[in-house]
Amino acid sequence: MTTDFIPDPQHLPEVTAATTQAVEAAIVSRRSVRAYRPLPVPRELIERILNLAARAPSGTNTQPWKVTVLTGAFKDALSDKILAAYNDPAERAQHTEAYDYYPAQWVSPYIDRRRKIGWDMYGLLGLTKDNKAGMQEQHAQNYRFFGAPVGLMFTIDRVMGKGSWVDYGMFLQTLMVAARAHGLDTCPQAAFNQFHRIILPHIGAGPDEELICGMALGYADNTPPVAQLKTEREPASGFTRFLE
Repeated sequence: MTTDFIPDPQHLPEVTAATTQAVEAAIVSRRSVRAYRPLPVPRELIERILNLAARAPSGTNTQPWKVTVLTGAFKDALSDKILAAYNDPAERAQHTEAYDYYPAQWVSPYIDRRRKIGWDMYGLLGLTKDNKAGMQEQHAQNYRFFGAPVGLMFTIDRVMGKGSWVDYGMFLQTLMVAARAHGLDTCPQAAFNQFHRIILPHIGAGPDEELICGMALGYADNTPPVAQLKTEREPASGFTRFLE
């Protein structure tokens, strides 16, 4: 396995039933995993996945993505910094998101979907809405990357426009599907956005970089109750118009 692998789209194998099934399996099996086994992920494999993700399209081939890979003591040190702020209400109140990930006003069907996944997850964990401490501790698992051996931070130059953020989404999805193709799982995490003022200096980001999100990467642990969480998807008929 070479670390500089970059697939050449001009020399890909012919599409067969087997390749179609493999691609569809990687897409369908991708999910946000919130528990990981303590198994290291080889650097060569991480680089291979990132090189595959780099094939994602971007407007005029601008490729706006910047990735920081965190492992070991460096990752743990970042988790400790964030958790110190998160667990101190006064300190946490000083940290706000650099951009609005969610709408200022929720409407159906989006709020309904949001509530369902929340209560489905907390139900698996045996947490009720009155258990504020339990919910806070579960949310804190974000900042430990849910126990994953690899944490990823994604940044973008502030000069880039909204179109580049669309490009970035395609890059993230390609990365997550590529990870599944190699037996790995992921969890994209907007929860990190609140603490961008802690994260950006820690990872050595430049003054003109903005944090988009974080991500856990590793081998899924399917034994905890939270691993049983399955999210529903609206069928194409529910969000598509065909005009002839």
